[in-house]
Amino acid sequence: MTKPSQPKIHILYENEDWLTPLASALDKIGAPYQGMKIIEGSVDLNEAAPEGIFFNRLSASSHTRGHTGSIALGGAILSWLENQGRRIINGRNVLDLEVRKFDQYTKLKAAGIKVPHTQAVIGSDDEILKAAAQFGEPFIIKPNRGGKGLGVRLFQTLEKLQSALKEEPRDFASEDGVYLIQEYIKGKKPEILRNEFIGGEYYYSVRVNTEAGFELCPADACCIIDAQKNKETADGEKFEILDGFTHPLKDQYAAFLKANGIEVAAFESIEAEDGTLYTYDINTNTNYNQSAEAASKSGVSAYDRVAAFLSQALEKAQ
Repeated sequence: MTKPSQPKIHILYENEDWLTPLASALDKIGAPYQGMKIIEGSVDLNEAAPEGIFFNRLSASSHTRGHTGSIALGGAILSWLENQGRRIINGRNVLDLEVRKFDQYTKLKAAGIKVPHTQAVIGSDDEILKAAAQFGEPFIIKPNRGGKGLGVRLFQTLEKLQSALKEEPRDFASEDGVYLIQEYIKGKKPEILRNEFIGGEYYYSVRVNTEAGFELCPADACCIIDAQKNKETADGEKFEILDGFTHPLKDQYAAFLKANGIEVAAFESIEAEDGTLYTYDINTNTNYNQSAEAASKSGVSAYDRVAAFLSQALEKAQ
């Protein structure tokens, strides 16, 4: 008789660089885990799912690494797992939210969390220009599905956008064909806050310097790339853990996560010049900057916290 396999923490991922630090944290506490690389393959509706729990770590930016089928395949696998009653952290509906920024805004607004004025538009250049003309200048165009801040563009005038549509590569194009036109929120300072939640609970906020642009991926792998692009900016200067700080919207964010079945995520927020707090992104495949954590006096380690949360979830599931 074949013995049943040991229940494990199964991690759905497509980017090896983002799996490695979490795997190290799980190794540290001796938690049983297995990576499920979601790039290509198949899923059999009649096949029994492995025993254990499942952590969805699929990213909206997977297509930028050539993994164009990861989200579709991952969605099918999550549906298959849910049908078999498996415990999933950040399940099928969360994956949908990860890859649709406009859906994020509608849900945030419904929850009473202030978001920038945004229009979703699909169609010809004329349609995009017509929508953009309804905004003050400057304004932002971003992909509905992008990831890592890729493709977010600030246009000072409508004429600049018109020229870009005619003459430049569409680096702000969305994988799903939907453009988002958004009012530009000028911050009090050139920074945003990335507010991390693990197990539905607030963990910390990290200040992210935005002087170099909108590509604000905090993962250590991203920072290595940033350092290669800009030799004058040290790895630790872009991200700073705010020791002793609690975000004013902490309770609203926690309630939003609970209402939408999200357990691990980051909310990105900005304080406008008039003091108004805007939330403009939810990252359900959140990464952490270990250099910034090492510089913090509070002894935080988000990967260790996630590993502990997953280990506890596995014990409860058994």
